[in-house]
Amino acid sequence: MSDFDPIELEILWQSLISTVNEQARALQRSAFSPIVREAGDLANAVFDQRGRMVAQAVTGTPGHINSLAIGASKMLEEITPEELNPGDVLITNDPYKTAGQLLDVTVLVPVWKEQKSKEKEVPIAYFGSTIHHTDVGGYGIGAGGRDCFEEGLWIPICKLMKEGQRNEDVWKFILSNVRQPDHMAGDLHAQMASGEVGAQRLLALCENHEMQDIEDLSDEIVQRSEEATRASIKELKAGSYESSALLDLADGSKIDIVCSMEVDTQAGEIIVDYEGTSEASPWGINVVENYTHAYTTFTVRSVLNPDIPNNFGSLKPIKMRAPKGSIVNAVLPQPGTARHVVGMFLPNALLKALAQIKPESSMAEGSGAVWTMQVNGTHEDGTPFITAMFTYAGGVGARESKPGLSACSYPTGVAAVPIEVVEASAPIYFRRKELRQGSGGGGAQTGGLGQTIEFSVDTDNYWELNAVTSRLSDPPLGIFGGDSGASGSFQVNGKSVKTQNRIKLEAEDVIRLDLPGGGGYGES
Repeated sequence: MSDFDPIELEILWQSLISTVNEQARALQRSAFSPIVREAGDLANAVFDQRGRMVAQAVTGTPGHINSLAIGASKMLEEITPEELNPGDVLITNDPYKTAGQLLDVTVLVPVWKEQKSKEKEVPIAYFGSTIHHTDVGGYGIGAGGRDCFEEGLWIPICKLMKEGQRNEDVWKFILSNVRQPDHMAGDLHAQMASGEVGAQRLLALCENHEMQDIEDLSDEIVQRSEEATRASIKELKAGSYESSALLDLADGSKIDIVCSMEVDTQAGEIIVDYEGTSEASPWGINVVENYTHAYTTFTVRSVLNPDIPNNFGSLKPIKMRAPKGSIVNAVLPQPGTARHVVGMFLPNALLKALAQIKPESSMAEGSGAVWTMQVNGTHEDGTPFITAMFTYAGGVGARESKPGLSACSYPTGVAAVPIEVVEASAPIYFRRKELRQGSGGGGAQTGGLGQTIEFSVDTDNYWELNAVTSRLSDPPLGIFGGDSGASGSFQVNGKSVKTQNRIKLEAEDVIRLDLPGGGGYGES
């Protein structure tokens, strides 16, 4: 039986949520990278002494937050709490232990509180953040890297700060290997500052409620979340359900995502197995196990019972298996900077399996991953410019009782960076940005619309574009008799682009993006 009064428990829980939300707001306000500041491409969470995620901020992406849930514990396995001192801060962008790409940097800020015990103190909690940095050297944002070492700087799990002082060797290594060291340093400081904001609020919470740490509270939250998730699974129909989805890329290659979903109502568990999925790609679109797990658990939970908090407990009953070396379980040195292309596409296969279990809660295929763009070149005076990643979304699939959302990024939740911000960061100018009428699939409920975007770069010199697109030939499929949405199109001066590589362009070349629409739900 819980020792917490129900009212007190609700107050403590809401205080934790407010704390991590304030952490996230502090990070967004102070970040240098527009994709973080404007689009919310970040994750923030609080962890207990055992490295279990207790609560997450409402702002962020599933790929980041659920990868952070695993990544933080792996950081604490390598540098244990006993090896930490007040003022230490941990950092890594190890793609195979965190979020799958070198541009995503994870920072972990320990929370220290004076204890009565005379033994060596250890942190009472940790505030973690993962954000998409503008640049980590190497290839840049795109799928053209031939292995992970070509994609950028690898930061192993190490101390960014030691007892409140910069770990100078680490800072030198990082800032010497990026194109915009001021931006990198600014974003790292933003991550650390946001962690300190969270730490101060958590210490105030502990003081106000006379708690030495949050371990009992964490146990209560995690246990309740796990029990609620298992109870939701036990209400389903037991069995094994199979599904697949086909993803096409700009170069014409095809990727099969195959999954089986086993519902064990006795144990209250769901096991997702990706056996049969395509092998790893030579392009940088391979997905590490953490990132596959992140979007798998997010999709299952969104259909199962989305009101249950997302934490260690609610994630525990959802198991996953993925063949090593496949495109959904990349191993060293398989490249993965554009791993979101496949990772964000996974729900299209998963939702087909879930539609056999809970058809009223599922939806038709959507456009999948956001399309990402990065432009770099030189100004007239020869100084270089590089844009942060800017993203665009197509249409979301229709649901049983509602049409699909238009130009909305499901499953990631990342907002579009406003065109004014993009134009202010580099000599880019937009010619057109509008909804793509007729691109949503018909049905009892119609799929969401894609969008059309045209832009150029105002320069007399050549410039380069890293573009990551998908679904250019095989459209998002409808469900239960609904029609398919429109497939996408990526053109330069009216000619289709057939490569995943960075492309070199001339002044006044025009880029046109026609993003796919979502599939329809049910017969019209």
